[in-house]
Amino acid sequence: MRMMGGFFTVGFWTLASRILGFVRDVLIAAYLGTGPAHQAFVAAFTLPNLFRRFFAEGAFNMAFVPMFSKKLESGDDPIGFAKDAFSVLTTILIVLTVVAQLIMPWLIYAQVAGFAGTPKFDLAVDYGRIAFPYIIFISLAALLSGVLNSTGRFAAAAAAPVLLNILFISSMILAAFRGWDIASALIWTVPIAGVLQMALVWWAARRAGFTITLSWPRWTPELKRLAIIAAPAALAGGVVQINLLVGRQVASQFDKAISWLYNADRLYQLPLGVVGIAIGIVLLPELSRRLQADDSKGGQEALSRAGEMALALTLPSAVALLIVPMPLVQVLFERGLFTADDTAATALVVAIYGLGLPAFVLQKVLQPLFFARGNTKTPFYYALIAMVLNAVIAIGLAPFIGYVSAALATTFAGWAMFWLLWAGSRQMGNAALFDARFKQRLWRLIVASALMGACLLVTMLVIGPMFGIAGWRYLALLILVASGTVSYALFGHWLGAFNVADFRAAMRRR
Repeated sequence: MRMMGGFFTVGFWTLASRILGFVRDVLIAAYLGTGPAHQAFVAAFTLPNLFRRFFAEGAFNMAFVPMFSKKLESGDDPIGFAKDAFSVLTTILIVLTVVAQLIMPWLIYAQVAGFAGTPKFDLAVDYGRIAFPYIIFISLAALLSGVLNSTGRFAAAAAAPVLLNILFISSMILAAFRGWDIASALIWTVPIAGVLQMALVWWAARRAGFTITLSWPRWTPELKRLAIIAAPAALAGGVVQINLLVGRQVASQFDKAISWLYNADRLYQLPLGVVGIAIGIVLLPELSRRLQADDSKGGQEALSRAGEMALALTLPSAVALLIVPMPLVQVLFERGLFTADDTAATALVVAIYGLGLPAFVLQKVLQPLFFARGNTKTPFYYALIAMVLNAVIAIGLAPFIGYVSAALATTFAGWAMFWLLWAGSRQMGNAALFDARFKQRLWRLIVASALMGACLLVTMLVIGPMFGIAGWRYLALLILVASGTVSYALFGHWLGAFNVADFRAAMRRR
């Protein structure tokens, strides 16, 4: 219940952030469409986020959280360790930012070589220089979030991304009202949001009794051990980012494809963020504490309930993205400069991502099995295999199926990575095995999701014409979502796929 309560806390705030993110992306699509300004903004904004996943949520935190959790459990000066890590990370990030400013044209070219020789390239370089300092503040915020998460405090860290979307929305509305350039307003909002996000989690950590301040960076034995553990995770994170770069490079060769993939990514990131990221954030410190206490049975319980919860929410989402992507994209994005052709192209990518969604989420369940044990090398080797598969599919199929090859490669590589993680965890003992309850409920979840998909198809046949009427399509989407939600809940309850009482108890603990 404690872990599920943490999951719902993170999930609640992540859902709020994703909903606001949809409002943000709807406004961006309306104001910028899929034109040069939007494509340049996407290339620039994804650059600091690419490095953020490499340094913050990726390598650094995957090594930092288990070490900090164990120090917290044993009382071995966790604050001192956190302060040293904070100072060293700050130094690294400042140096990285200075270097990035100098080589920004090459960084943009590495992402979107197809922009070279067009005005989009120069615009992306200018935007990249403005946005890149965001990495300093958001990476430090991620470290502070790791401190909070290790103590079972998830709310502030999970709420921080809400600030980014509120500021994006506010800046666009203000820019439109004052007649300013929308894209410029958006890109200048990025570093401002980073400062405020870091301030929020720093204040929350201070209130929790962890005042983390800057000092002269010291290379201590503990940080050396942290670096040794983090290095393979950093390389694995780099491999993941190479996968993203390959996909973006392929997309940059096709007009507007960068924008289509970006908008499709925003749609499938809703369930992935709410479920997968929340599971990963909560499960890693929980498993680390269980292993520190040599509690194998508790570790198996935590893993099984996390997997059960992940699939209960992910499988129906994947079915919905696969079966009804067109009305989802149409209602959410098709307005202003975002046309019906953009809707069709984006919906195709959404359906392909839907096929891979369960794999992306299950990776978040299985990876903590390795990271909680300080094993970051094995996931790196698996990531290398997935990287090769991704590159072969994306580049090899691009001449035949165009930009779609990038999405298809992402999905196939996601399933390959999941299978490798599952196979590799078979040697970790009972703590890495799903229990009997998980196995009993798995097939019930699959059947309930399939039946829900059938209900969605029937509903679409009945209300499909409503999506063609501007004033009725919002009601039509509401009916579609309601039919899927209600049918899944009824079928899931009837089949015994999940226990509603568990959800209620977890929500009370949230």
